[in-house]
Amino acid sequence: MRICLVYDCIYPHTIGGAERWYRNLGERLAEAGHEVTYLTRRQWPKGEDAGVPGVNVIAVTPAMALYTEGGRRRILPPIVFGLGVLWHLLVHGRRYDIVHTAAFPYFSVIAAAVARRVHGFSLFVDWHEVWTRAYWTEYLGRVQGFVGWAVQRLCLKIRQRAFCFARMTAERCREEGIRDPVTVLSGLYTGSHTQSEVTESIPLVMFAGRHIPEKRVPDLVPAIERARERLPELRCVIFGDGPERGKVQRLVRERGLEDVIELPGFVDGERIDETMAHALCMVLPSRREGYGMVVVEAASWGTPSVVVADPDNAATELVDDGENGIVAPSTSPEDLAAAILEIHEQGRALRESTANWFRRNAPRVALARSVEQVAEIYARRR
Repeated sequence: MRICLVYDCIYPHTIGGAERWYRNLGERLAEAGHEVTYLTRRQWPKGEDAGVPGVNVIAVTPAMALYTEGGRRRILPPIVFGLGVLWHLLVHGRRYDIVHTAAFPYFSVIAAAVARRVHGFSLFVDWHEVWTRAYWTEYLGRVQGFVGWAVQRLCLKIRQRAFCFARMTAERCREEGIRDPVTVLSGLYTGSHTQSEVTESIPLVMFAGRHIPEKRVPDLVPAIERARERLPELRCVIFGDGPERGKVQRLVRERGLEDVIELPGFVDGERIDETMAHALCMVLPSRREGYGMVVVEAASWGTPSVVVADPDNAATELVDDGENGIVAPSTSPEDLAAAILEIHEQGRALRESTANWFRRNAPRVALARSVEQVAEIYARRR
């Protein structure tokens, strides 16, 4: 099959769950003998290869900053990207049997739907998240939020075969009016290590991810301070970077926790794995997650996770409360500290339970399973 993947970011030039999904999907489809093209914006120097083996990567727009200083997505780049995708597909769409795009940024979905009328390819759309109208209003304000919600709703009305990565997202797709089949893909894990036995933990809490408002990274600082009232040897390492990193650094200084909370920024995977293997727990205080890959990665080492109950947080679907972690009711210092201390009290028993959860669920959460599902559905395309 001739397949065109569409997303405005590509790993490792930008880092995130969707970036990893499309790169892995493209590589594995190419390895299976399919002809794969990847449309994105430029994120690498001109004259150099984008570095995705077997995949023809095409920049349909120039390099543009995607985020404001406050960590919000800018509006202009998605519009420009949509126009770039539209032009490419109008000119070259006859080359493709399938166009598979991320729902966000939405203008690429609209562009693909327009070009499909000319060339007749099959359209597949990944809905990593579906935002409620209330969340759109909170994120962009009343007027711009309404426009964003209306564009999202328009994209859901377009004839498509939809994929989601959480039951919550699939339900919202249906509630918001999608008329076509929706398939939940539960597998995104690409790790390959095998664990002969569970490692002993040290009193260390870890976080790994971008420091953006939705992740609520600053809430970790007072939570660690509160937990240390009962567990004074507790330490924390916060990996990653982003617009809220300065706020995290300021809170650490103000509370005199420089020797307790380490902020190394982005580091290589080996450092992450080494920390994950021995950490007491991984804490993901996000209010909004489309999947929550880090929960699965932590479980693969037998390390339980703390996630937070929130209507927009699909990561809670990956935590069976008390088996491979704890779902905290909020990000208050009291609630996060209580969850951390509960994991400490359960000790090795919870680590064994977490490792067993991973062994049992490994086939379901493996990326290979999702690629198989996608390829099977491609083959049955209308």
